[in-house]
Amino acid sequence: MRPLNGAGFALAISLLSAAVPAAAEPPVLDLPIDCVLGQTCYVEDYVDADPGPGQRDYTCGLKSRDDHRGTDIVLISFEAMEAGVNVLAAAPGTVAATRDGMEDVAVTDATRASIEGRECGNAVRIDHGGGWQTLYCHMARGSITVETGQQVAAGDVLGLVGLSGLTNVPHVHLGVLKDGAIVDPFNPENRDTCGVNAGDGLWRDAPDYDRAGLFTAGFSNGVPDFEDVKSGAARLPAATPDTPLVLYGHVFYARPGDVMTLTASGPEGEVFAHEVTLEDPQAQLFRAYGRRAPQSGWQPGAYRGYVQLTREGRLIAVRHADITISPN
Repeated sequence: MRPLNGAGFALAISLLSAAVPAAAEPPVLDLPIDCVLGQTCYVEDYVDADPGPGQRDYTCGLKSRDDHRGTDIVLISFEAMEAGVNVLAAAPGTVAATRDGMEDVAVTDATRASIEGRECGNAVRIDHGGGWQTLYCHMARGSITVETGQQVAAGDVLGLVGLSGLTNVPHVHLGVLKDGAIVDPFNPENRDTCGVNAGDGLWRDAPDYDRAGLFTAGFSNGVPDFEDVKSGAARLPAATPDTPLVLYGHVFYARPGDVMTLTASGPEGEVFAHEVTLEDPQAQLFRAYGRRAPQSGWQPGAYRGYVQLTREGRLIAVRHADITISPN
């Protein structure tokens, strides 16, 4: 999240802390990305409302991560990112700082230390006056279209969704700050809203909240044990050409009638596509689908799977998984 083309950027990010009650006259926010919620994008993570270790979103649901300091709006696929999706100013203001030049590379445990202090990736920070600012993270290298001091209106293009900084999925992270402290745009007064609709908050028209989602997806070489799915032991990062390819998805709080779609593709195109309707889901469950290797074996190379969860045709969540087939 830091130094940029603006000396105050590093200071502003270093002051980020847990959510605090907001003061008067905040900006009114529009969606900061050019996509259609429930069709081409969805909200995956919210501000962490838990002041200690652990996490909860503003409804006390599962959709946050420990110390997560913004709202993540995620694209449906890497292919959508590659086609180009604009990041938009959520409210009018003045560009206070930008940063560009970071690579669009999914973070790994091995590379995480190399981006310390720059977790926000390529980014734009906008000042809205009265101590209010918004921060737009993980933009594509070379895509930023604005510069420090420039006036922007709500909906103006800031750049493109990318894969820079601390991320492994294409999305925009929107941070809202008041006097350097993080504010949850869904619950700016930091009220107890567990299990209830908090209203629109700072949004002109707040995105709908869905309790259900996906914990993870992964490839395995057979239908895994649920404990191995939950622990991560089922995930197979690499395999040989004769290995069966099985994709699984771990779901929480699904409803009867929700649909899971599991697809996989590789160097030669589609490997499989499968859809399953959840008739009597539990609080947590997983589903898996796959194929045995063809007689000639899988073509060596990179394979990617997507697991989608939809409700009445509306996208709720997506997770992806990657596996590499190496030559014998």
